[in-house]
Amino acid sequence: MTPIDTASSLPVLIKTSGVVLHGDLTLPAEAVGLVVFAHGSGSSRHSSRNIAVAQLLQHARLGTLLLDLLTEQEESVDVITAEFRFDIALLGERVVAAVDWARASPATSSLPIGLFGASTGAAAALIAAADRPEFVRAVVSRGGRPDLAEDALDRVTAPTLLIVGGRDDVVIELNQQALARLTAAKQLRIVPGATHLFEEPGTLDEVSRFARDWFLEHLA
Repeated sequence: MTPIDTASSLPVLIKTSGVVLHGDLTLPAEAVGLVVFAHGSGSSRHSSRNIAVAQLLQHARLGTLLLDLLTEQEESVDVITAEFRFDIALLGERVVAAVDWARASPATSSLPIGLFGASTGAAAALIAAADRPEFVRAVVSRGGRPDLAEDALDRVTAPTLLIVGGRDDVVIELNQQALARLTAAKQLRIVPGATHLFEEPGTLDEVSRFARDWFLEHLA
């Protein structure tokens, strides 16, 4: 597996606990780090918002791994019951599996790892950061629920950036509470005028720039 152009991605399979997770790996030439994406509830590796963020990171020479945290069968059940999307412990285990895969894969083993989590995926990313402190060097949360990481928050050693929309009042408060519990380098950035999904013009671009700068500072 060799570095590929930022416009191309390579499908990968990650085996963990009896299931196989699908991912899309993109490695720009001379990559300086790898960012693993943990999507939010009801989403997948095809999330248009995460893809947009990933593309900007790729242009900054950061590799990206967009990952499905659920299998196709689990997704079909979750659409009806929502029983998996809030199983934060399960999602955290699967982000850990992605980190372990990246460390074992020859193409990515030398790259420092960052985690980008959205919504409930932010909690899963923080759990993985707490469980793999020797590998995870930075975390970014977009409109996340870091509070759902619960006791793992106290164990996170990776510098963590929390990004929240200025009109997402409840989530702002939850992020402020989580920020107070984090003991490593940390920052809360509020994007004015943005709601939970950052659908307003220019707001997702701002998220992408914040994430890029944070990862470059702590990974490159």
